[in-house]
Amino acid sequence: MLDIPHIPNPNQLLATMSASDLARLQPHLTAVNLKLLQKLERPNKPIENIYFMHSGIASVVAVQSDDTKVEIGIIGREGMTGTSVILGNGQSPHSTYMQVVGAGERIAIGELRKAAQDSGTLHRLLLKYVQSFMVQTAHTAIANARANLPERLARWVLMAHDRVGGDTLALTHEFLGLMLGVRRAGVTEALHSLQRKGLIRAKRGQIAVLERAGLERVAGDYYGLPEYEYRRLMS
Repeated sequence: MLDIPHIPNPNQLLATMSASDLARLQPHLTAVNLKLLQKLERPNKPIENIYFMHSGIASVVAVQSDDTKVEIGIIGREGMTGTSVILGNGQSPHSTYMQVVGAGERIAIGELRKAAQDSGTLHRLLLKYVQSFMVQTAHTAIANARANLPERLARWVLMAHDRVGGDTLALTHEFLGLMLGVRRAGVTEALHSLQRKGLIRAKRGQIAVLERAGLERVAGDYYGLPEYEYRRLMS
């Protein structure tokens, strides 16, 4: 499970920064509300802003030439968008948009780059976050290739549960299909499997987590290592 504190800052990455590094960013941070399906990054387009999430979930989605879309990672209050910017690039082939409404703070990429250039400690912290996010995306690929549908759904529900700060997740069948890479019938089958075990309660557009420990047993080794790496890197 991700260790995400509620104070002093709702965003764990900002909360982990030294006082001097946070002071570099604060004059350039703007509070924003993040709407459902709001696009934070467009494929192969210049990235203008970085978002530090306070609440909600953003999905990083790979988009193929035939418009096939598959989620490859998620971002919540543990992190930030724009990992490609930290690695020295100004755009990404992926799309990033909100799948659970929330709020956060926005900063122009030029201001973030300048702050990171001026502070080695800030640059190293941001790189550690990028590494943790890369571990998450790698394990998403493993889960998509090897896990069955209930295992993949259990893993994703756990990841979402880590980030939303409550037991109820606002998720549509359409989004779950994107996350699982399957059609609506497959989503329904996976939801019913977890519901029969008493682990979740699913109704239209909503999933309630009833037994987290049971979800962890179903997800098995497909959940846990990226979360451990995040704690190790960000502690």
